Amino acid sequence: MAYAAALEMLMDNLKKLLHGNHHPLINNNPMILSEKPQFQLLYRELASIIQTLFNLYGDHHPYELEKVRDLKKRLKDVAEEAQDTIDLYLSAVTVDFTNSRLSPTSDVFKTSLDLENVIRSIDNMKMDSSPRIEETMTINIDNMKMDSSPRIDSLETRFARAAAGTSTSSRLETRKPLEEIVVGLDHSAEIIRDKLTEDTKQLSIVSIVGMGGQGKTTLATKLFNDPFLKYRFHIRAWATVSQTYIKRDLLIQILVSVGLQQGLDKASDSQLRETLHKKLMGRRYLIVIDDIWSIEAWDELNMFFPSDNTGSRILLTTRLNEVASHVESHGFVYSLPYLTEEESWELLLEKVFHGAKCPEWLIEPGIQIAKKCQGLPLSVVVMAGILAKEEMSKDLWEKIAQSVTSYIVGDQKGILKTLALSYHHLPCHLRECFLYLGGFPEDQWFNIKRLTWLWGAEGFIEESGNRSLEDIAKAYLMELVDRNLLIVAKRKFNGDVRACKLHDLVRELCQEKAKEERFFLKMDWTPLSSQLRETTWKKQRRVFTNQDIYIINFAHPPVPGVRSLFWFLKSTSLIDELASYCRSFALLRVLDIQKCKLGDLPKGITVLVHLRYLAIWLLLGFPPSVCDLWSLQTLVLNTRHSRMVLPSKISDLVNLRHLRSNKGLLLPTIEKSMDLQSISDVMFGRRVSFEKCFPSIKKLAVTCNPDDEYHFESFHYLETLKLREVFRQNQTWFPATLKKLTLLRCCLPWSDMSIIETLPNLEVLKLKENAFDGAQWNAGDQQFQQLKFLRLEKLNIQQWEAYGTSFPSLRRLTLLCCNNLEEIPLEIGEIATLELIETDSGNNSLVKSVKKIKREQDEEGNTELKITVDGVELSTTLSEHEGSESEWE
Repeated sequence: MAYAAALEMLMDNLKKLLHGNHHPLINNNPMILSEKPQFQLLYRELASIIQTLFNLYGDHHPYELEKVRDLKKRLKDVAEEAQDTIDLYLSAVTVDFTNSRLSPTSDVFKTSLDLENVIRSIDNMKMDSSPRIEETMTINIDNMKMDSSPRIDSLETRFARAAAGTSTSSRLETRKPLEEIVVGLDHSAEIIRDKLTEDTKQLSIVSIVGMGGQGKTTLATKLFNDPFLKYRFHIRAWATVSQTYIKRDLLIQILVSVGLQQGLDKASDSQLRETLHKKLMGRRYLIVIDDIWSIEAWDELNMFFPSDNTGSRILLTTRLNEVASHVESHGFVYSLPYLTEEESWELLLEKVFHGAKCPEWLIEPGIQIAKKCQGLPLSVVVMAGILAKEEMSKDLWEKIAQSVTSYIVGDQKGILKTLALSYHHLPCHLRECFLYLGGFPEDQWFNIKRLTWLWGAEGFIEESGNRSLEDIAKAYLMELVDRNLLIVAKRKFNGDVRACKLHDLVRELCQEKAKEERFFLKMDWTPLSSQLRETTWKKQRRVFTNQDIYIINFAHPPVPGVRSLFWFLKSTSLIDELASYCRSFALLRVLDIQKCKLGDLPKGITVLVHLRYLAIWLLLGFPPSVCDLWSLQTLVLNTRHSRMVLPSKISDLVNLRHLRSNKGLLLPTIEKSMDLQSISDVMFGRRVSFEKCFPSIKKLAVTCNPDDEYHFESFHYLETLKLREVFRQNQTWFPATLKKLTLLRCCLPWSDMSIIETLPNLEVLKLKENAFDGAQWNAGDQQFQQLKFLRLEKLNIQQWEAYGTSFPSLRRLTLLCCNNLEEIPLEIGEIATLELIETDSGNNSLVKSVKKIKREQDEEGNTELKITVDGVELSTTLSEHEGSESEWE
């Protein structure tokens, strides 16, 4: 039951109301102070019922007790009702109704606080829960302090321990994820590889067919990354087709996959088709079309791929045999076999123990569990995720083995039951985070930063001790990855997760459980009945839609219970109606409408004082009304302008942590410092003391003013810094905390590299677009002790002198568009930690240089070093024969 977030947020908000708030609109407000007795009573009653739940049921699995499930559901409903009542009251006493053109006595806002129904519901729960209620601990409200009072964390923590058997400290720890473990696919990969490399010139199609979760995508990925296929095919691309796909998006997927990104958004569909056709024409290509669902989809895609006798191949995966049979009458269709019992056991062992030995007492029940997975890899993986998190107990494994059959029946519904078992074993603090993912569009890649901001805005995550919200969110995410409920889609150079995604079946599980628990309403391309309009919205806390619905249909009566609204469609109706019906969604915490290009933000939005996350696309400038949204934590701005001017009142957003824009931001002046942790490209006005603007900043991108000095050493928390247009006469200092530094168009002398060299924690250095000016960089005497990633791009450098000792920790070296550079120092190849060198084919001297490094390292037995040119990996054979330059044209 996803209940912890609602209850925890309510308790934290009550404490703030009881002990003051740092925002002037709430602090010492006489109307709020007058209601303090009601806040005290509510806190006391909630604490009492929480204590009762612990005393009676703290040692049991929550999902095993019907009574506990019922109490938790009722407690969640009570918490939501109480929070809505309180927030509507806060809106009424704090909103500037003159500016919003609304009446404080409208059908939504209440100028009096009435919690009688809430208290009555709590009393009924206490009577139903136990006759021992009078024995529970009484909470002394007068002695509570903000910094020392126990948080409601204890509630979700104890249930989490009961459900998952993990401690608080262990669940917050992050582990570097292991590489994907593949079992039972070698024979299948060999068969398909032979078909893909047959000596036939005509374009042919190979199809992999199997049920969901059987490993089709895993097998296709293994082949896509096969070194021999990388070498054989000049171009490789990947496109994922969903049930509700958009042809234009598929074209862009393929074009981006082959390295074309500029101007795609502005190009017409016909221009995209022509660009792709020209890119593929005359080249031997391999295109993977993953998860195609219909014959019609293939017929539309088929016209994109030229057949010009180059030996090109298309690898297709689908759940439907009729699709595979249709794509090519004489094509090769491979039905993916199930795992054998031995392979299932081997996969289970690898996933649970990661190469360690399985205790003898777990072998027999473990084999039974693997056998009952019926050869479906997804079932094995899910069961492994459960076992890996549980106690290594024979009794527990035997108990799980007895229940496997009831969850796996061999069809899609059976798989969902298997996944449901994994869901029920999730600790409370992960359930909201997990279910939340099911509301987003199919095949959505989740950017980790955005996901962190959203989880925080929803109240799923709270800072704890010295751990930031972002660190805790990352730990939560890694727990979901470790439990095999999230797939890592993209990693950073150091192995950290950059983006993740859901398997289709896991996404269906999210939606099924979300519907059961009234967690969100998702409206896809399905007609909405009048009954849905009248009843469903009232009961939902979150709404995800890709329909062009009309808000007016859902605004009468108002639905203030909705806390999140995601609009995934480029809608015009929303633009027309948003101004008039903001009050109907007065309690929104999350509003994501960045698909809708708004001329201006309606003034009525100022009533959304509880808004924590706002993502919008504005055709005009920065709307001053945003500065009235004092709860805002994250603001994402998209605009067509080259630079957006921020008002001085931006500092009224005392809770703002992240400010991000697709274009530059100008801050001419500011009234007071802010608690921002990250801001995208900003330029400070002459009257702004930028060192005092953001004392807590961790990630900063700055376009510098000529002749100004920048004392970044005063930022004691700064970890990521991006500088544009620092001039030679500028003096720049950096803090020791800096981990990532990017310089663009700075034209600095190479002698200034000695300043960067001294940074003790620098791991990433990116030099772009004449960041340094000069023909020679002599790094021989310099030592970048912690540097792991170095990128040189569009520099006019001609000679680079360096030794292996200059970069003792380097893992990845990237050189792009350095057309004058004569060579990469051979000693670079001798760095023991180096894993990858990548460059492009624009500089023949550089290509010869990397080939020489490859040949020398191969001769010395260093086969671990990868070198790529235009994304194509150099092989030993290619290095010896110097290869063909046409591969990189």
